[in-house]
Amino acid sequence: MRALVLALMLLGTPAWAVQPDEVLSDPVLEQRARTLSKGLRCLVCRNESIDESNASLARDLRILLRERLVAGDTDAEAVAYIVDRYGEYVLLNPPARGSTWVLWAAGPLMLLLAGGVGLVYLRGRARTPGEEQAPLSANEQARLDDILKD
Repeated sequence: MRALVLALMLLGTPAWAVQPDEVLSDPVLEQRARTLSKGLRCLVCRNESIDESNASLARDLRILLRERLVAGDTDAEAVAYIVDRYGEYVLLNPPARGSTWVLWAAGPLMLLLAGGVGLVYLRGRARTPGEEQAPLSANEQARLDDILKD
């Protein structure tokens, strides 16, 4: 029974997407390729790196990256080549410049906006010190007493 549970747990672990035929013979180049591919987004899987994705487009990007490294490109040149072809969206961690500054600023701005809305809401609900409700009229008090008797 324990062996079955262990086997099922092993099946649930994530499999590395890099296929044996993609691996470079030079271990230094392969390590560079693996490091760079962890920073590139799979365009099919959205928030998954091409190193983790099993999508065919991710495989194509891994192969393209390795071809650029074998051709002699530096890490920056290889990534720039892929960004030129697919846009900055391919970067999992895009630089905060140009059009992406809005993306970087959106999180803190939304937090400040939500805090402001919450503060306005809570201040509107709170009564100011010394403010009391008007007492009930005689008719209102009689009606309340009738309701409470039932």
